[in-house]
Amino acid sequence: MNTPQSWKPRFFTIWVGQQFSLFGSAIAQFALIWWLTQKTGSATVLATASLVAILPQIVLGPFAGTLVDRWNRRRVMILADGLIALVSLGLALLFWANKAELWHIYLVKIVRGLGGVFHWPAMAASVSLMAPKEHLTRIAGLNQTMHGVMNIVTPPLAALLLSVLPIHNILAIDVFTAALAIAPLLFLSIPQPQRSAKEAKTSYLSQLKEGLHYVWNWKGALILLFGAAMLNALLNPAFSLLPLLVAKHFGKGALELSWLEAAFGFGVIAGGLILTAWGGFKKKIHTSLTGITGMSIGVLALGVVPKEGFYLAIGAMALLGVLNPMANAPLIAIFQSAVAPEMQGRVFSLLGALATGASPLGLALAGPVADLLGIQAWYLAGGAALLLFGVGGFFIPALSRIEEGPKLAEKAGSE
Repeated sequence: MNTPQSWKPRFFTIWVGQQFSLFGSAIAQFALIWWLTQKTGSATVLATASLVAILPQIVLGPFAGTLVDRWNRRRVMILADGLIALVSLGLALLFWANKAELWHIYLVKIVRGLGGVFHWPAMAASVSLMAPKEHLTRIAGLNQTMHGVMNIVTPPLAALLLSVLPIHNILAIDVFTAALAIAPLLFLSIPQPQRSAKEAKTSYLSQLKEGLHYVWNWKGALILLFGAAMLNALLNPAFSLLPLLVAKHFGKGALELSWLEAAFGFGVIAGGLILTAWGGFKKKIHTSLTGITGMSIGVLALGVVPKEGFYLAIGAMALLGVLNPMANAPLIAIFQSAVAPEMQGRVFSLLGALATGASPLGLALAGPVADLLGIQAWYLAGGAALLLFGVGGFFIPALSRIEEGPKLAEKAGSE
């Protein structure tokens, strides 16, 4: 049983190692994208590289979670990190030998994506077994802060490294940081969910169906999963359209685009730190719905700000950044605290698959909408949808009771 202090050394030792790995991976990804840009200059190539990276999550995500719940999660994380390090090492050797080809990079991105399919749900499902429930929102806020820091620091640092190091050395950094993530896992244990003898003998297909039924019959979780997917489907295209908004609507250039992105990045860091210190409202879902409602205001502002109001757009992006952790982090904490530990691998895999799969759908819709109705039309439509979900969520009993767990929430909702 975790005491108030005893959980921290083990958890944060593992957590710091994972952050090093994420940092190394982000630098390597930037270097590979830049190499593809210089080598081919093709938008199709870059789009394909992005697609193959998320394909494993979309196709295999719903099925990988069952294996995560069946296997030892610490070993899953070690094997996933090791697989990613191994393919990075192989690609580094190909670059060193001057034999790297386009298909090698595609293959590496697919394998790295495959590792991520197993790694993220294993880590997310392990947090609730290592840390007390009352700290889960703070931990998720800290993760959001680190994500914001990496978004700001990684591009200039990777660009600097590319100017002084060959790409195979940069990929070697990714291998080294993966080793830093694996090392603590070799010596520190991660609690595993308790399973009955009957569960241990249950087949993979039965457990897969059990996971799908678990979510389907829990209306609050189902609404929240699709809400998270909608959040991704609306916001990712909004960021993809930013260059067009800056160039065509505001008549500005690359420098001004960087100001908008920096405003969002610093906002995420600030929002994550605020959430880490504060911990959110007593009900995590209220924190998330408040964040979503606030984000809708920022998105709507981008849809109505006039051509002369560029600095208002910077303020809107900063607002989006601050509220992004408020909207996203509690969602993770809710599933970590409310979902049965032995089911969390399956639930987090479904969350990842829905969120990842929604992004291409949103991008496919955003282009025609922007071309037909104007760039700001997407921001107006997306902001309105977020506002509807954020405000409406407070009045959906199944959603407001989600933290009581599936059985209690559904029983209370039916009374």
